Amino acid sequence: IEEFEKKITSKTKAIVICNPNNPTGYLYSADEMEQLKHIILKHNLYLFSDEAYREFCYEGKQVSAMHLQGVDNNVIIMDTISKRYSACGGRIGALVTKNQAVLDAVMKFAQARLSPPSFAQIAGEAAIDLPANYFDTTKAEYKSRRDLIVQRLNAMEGIFCPNPGGAFYAMAKLPIDDADIFCQWLLEDFSYQNATVMLAPATGFYGTQGLGKQEVRLAYVLNLTDINAAMDCLQEALKVYPRKTN
Repeated sequence: IEEFEKKITSKTKAIVICNPNNPTGYLYSADEMEQLKHIILKHNLYLFSDEAYREFCYEGKQVSAMHLQGVDNNVIIMDTISKRYSACGGRIGALVTKNQAVLDAVMKFAQARLSPPSFAQIAGEAAIDLPANYFDTTKAEYKSRRDLIVQRLNAMEGIFCPNPGGAFYAMAKLPIDDADIFCQWLLEDFSYQNATVMLAPATGFYGTQGLGKQEVRLAYVLNLTDINAAMDCLQEALKVYPRKTN
């Protein structure tokens, strides 16, 4: 959290976080959220908190920025139905704040649109009526997927994958020299048992050029059988990849 404050300049207006995080799966602790609170108060900043993955927490509990005391006018929450209800592409969500000036500005932009997509409104209304245990069942399934993919990745030679605390993404460092080239090679030049693996190069998630060249993001949105098959495929790919590093 200390790194946040080091980046603040006279031009800084806000801090933006995603909690739990995409792409890393990182879950901010209660102590870290309190530290962020003091930083935004000290420098009079907004805190934008994307909490689309808040139900997907596996160790610990998600602390919403809205629960921080004394920063009502600084906090802006962003949320959506697309993650918790497996409705990716359903562009309907919410912006939540107690800052009236921000709400007034948002309403001016909202008036430029007729409405969210009709199908997303229908799906969102139906999702509200899902049984109370929906999230318990869903979270248990995703935890099993996370545990499997992290275990499989760290068992492969030369791979390091931290254990994500939330969301449904994992970042892994691979024994390769360029993640963009490797991901393209997987799609265009490699197959194992008539299949391949699609990964996201991590370079696109970094603001500093050159970082993430050996890292990829994996989304564990498949069932356990398919995750195992995908890990088998990745393992075989690394055995024959011509630009593998030690």
